[in-house]
Amino acid sequence: MAGLPRALAPLRHPRYRLLAASLGFSLLTNSTFAVATIWQVVALDGGPAELSLVSALSAGGMLASTLLGGALADRLPQRHILLAVALVQTLGTALVATLSLTGLLALWQLAAVALACGLANGVYYPAYSALVPALLPEDQLLAANGLEGTMRPVLYQATGPAVAGALIAATGPGVALALSGAAALGAAGCVALLPATEVRRERGGGHPVRGLVTDMAEGFRYMVRTPWLLATLLFASLMLLVMIGPFEVLTPFAIRDRAGGGPFEHALVLAAFGAGGAAGSLTVASLRLPRRYLTVMNLLWGLGCVPLVVFGLTTELAVMIGAGLVTGATMQAGMVIWGTLLQRRVPPALLGRVSSLDFFVSTAFMPLSMALAGPVSELIELTATFLVAGLVPPVLAAIAVLAARLPADELAHPLDRRPAEEVGTPG
Repeated sequence: MAGLPRALAPLRHPRYRLLAASLGFSLLTNSTFAVATIWQVVALDGGPAELSLVSALSAGGMLASTLLGGALADRLPQRHILLAVALVQTLGTALVATLSLTGLLALWQLAAVALACGLANGVYYPAYSALVPALLPEDQLLAANGLEGTMRPVLYQATGPAVAGALIAATGPGVALALSGAAALGAAGCVALLPATEVRRERGGGHPVRGLVTDMAEGFRYMVRTPWLLATLLFASLMLLVMIGPFEVLTPFAIRDRAGGGPFEHALVLAAFGAGGAAGSLTVASLRLPRRYLTVMNLLWGLGCVPLVVFGLTTELAVMIGAGLVTGATMQAGMVIWGTLLQRRVPPALLGRVSSLDFFVSTAFMPLSMALAGPVSELIELTATFLVAGLVPPVLAAIAVLAARLPADELAHPLDRRPAEEVGTPG
């Protein structure tokens, strides 16, 4: 593998190949389970209320366990955490698949497994994010995050749902649930082959519960006293509050009412968003980290929302597809820089907790955004809602860059030196 291009260079490392394979299986597990759950609820004669309950338990469980997952990722070998997550998903999905195929599955059982898998997913990302820099040299972290950013849309948004949908159409949701369990078992097998890495912090004594609470508080204090981190997280959370609801909830109505499209045309827009994300990730992974990494990242996110205005202005489906492509590319390109930035600038002893705070803070407003999108569009109309979604984020990005003095910060902390030089000194 010595001749691999820059974007694929991390795959030269056998341990990282195992981790990347486990991530791929995990993405397939979650995507196939999500699609199978929808049609399993329908097969159980459930409606929107029942599906909302199952989905809310899954999402709520993930959000509820994220901060705890960050503290655990800084206390325990991350391999153990990832293995536990994969085994919970394997057992849970295998159970509901068996019950479904035998005709014994009840809605409450599916809801309970969705909650368990959601709780497990909440501790996955902090452990995964903290483990990557322990397996790779720092000059390959950007490429590793680019690979992750490529795998997510390809496997989670495209391959998993397509395969699950085909299986459900041909056989029923039980087989798709069984496939989800098989993918989870594959993830467990890959993680089991990884060696346990040392926890990169001093082990403290005292009561374990109080210790976890203290750890979470320490991560929060680090976030608050680190301007580049706090400003970026606040901007990202407000950006998602403004734009994710209109994109997720209102895009189908814009396609129907303005372009005369339906589910197929909506799928094309979502596919373009995913393809753009994969392309953006690969592009950034193939380049060097920009010197103005904080400014570039925030402007990619902010300006990347501008194409959303076309959903309120155009009647051409091709233009909407193009907007989805550009927004997906810029969003994911910024995410690749962001993941690398956390792994390079956050002290290793805090990386799990900061990663969990990143996930928690940046996604906290997403349910609210989706809940508000419909009523807001009825109040100010669809066009105005998309104008807000597209034009407010660039303003928020500029405020974050200027208020936190990010240009001076990124020049004072160039990422061509080892992170150890910054340990203990918030940026």
